[in-house]
Amino acid sequence: MPRAGVFLLTLLAMLAFAANSVLCRAALKDTAIDAASFTAVRLLAGALALWLIVALRNGHAAGEGSWPSALALFAYAAPFSFAYVSLSAGAGALLLFGAVQATMILWGWWRGERLNARQLAGLALALGGLAYLMLPGISAPPLGGALLMIAAGIAWGAYSLRGRGAAKPLAATAGNFLRTVPLGIALAIVAWPWLRFDIAGIAYAIASGALASGIGYAIWYAALPGLRAASAATVQLSVPVIVALGGVLLLGEPVTLRLALASVAILGGIALVIAGRHQSS
Repeated sequence: MPRAGVFLLTLLAMLAFAANSVLCRAALKDTAIDAASFTAVRLLAGALALWLIVALRNGHAAGEGSWPSALALFAYAAPFSFAYVSLSAGAGALLLFGAVQATMILWGWWRGERLNARQLAGLALALGGLAYLMLPGISAPPLGGALLMIAAGIAWGAYSLRGRGAAKPLAATAGNFLRTVPLGIALAIVAWPWLRFDIAGIAYAIASGALASGIGYAIWYAALPGLRAASAATVQLSVPVIVALGGVLLLGEPVTLRLALASVAILGGIALVIAGRHQSS
């Protein structure tokens, strides 16, 4: 694929991934939909979109993926939605991304991957940025929402680790989304007394599942063969930045000094780890 095509697909994928945070926060802030309903509709829409994409490619999604991966995917999606009841889009995306990367880095270290001095400094800087973002204060994100988003990030990190080396990553993603549908329905049944929604909220949830998640993954997996491993990891650093900009431009969210400093620490620290990993490989 020409470099221009790879660049365009990568840009579209990052915009799609960032849109998940903006759409979820917008829905829970500006519409009547609740977090459980948003989660169930998002997962159903994502499953249908991915199933259709895989089917059009003459593939099969039902036999791909696994229940453990689907459980990890659901363990990300549900806390993600509930966290955005109280978190701003930018703070939520930063907490999510930091938790995802910290989970994957620490898992690699636990499995024997050695970190050089630069990587250790980067990891310490990123974890310090997360801790600073959550310190008590007027501009600190709500603790409950922050902990939920960190839990979502840990689950997403586990899901990403499980998906490494998948022979058919898009079909596996589709299969995992299909398996989350009954879990989403079960969540809605448990939360039945508190369910509420409107047309706008459902539209946001469908856009998050079908467009930002389903089509977003299809675009990302199309771009991935044209990216080196270092580039693929580094380009994802842009997602929290895009979310923060979206929050400012579309949701009227302020950029606090705490969020700006934490962003520099977390994203800069992760960049140091990524750079050190690929220099030593």
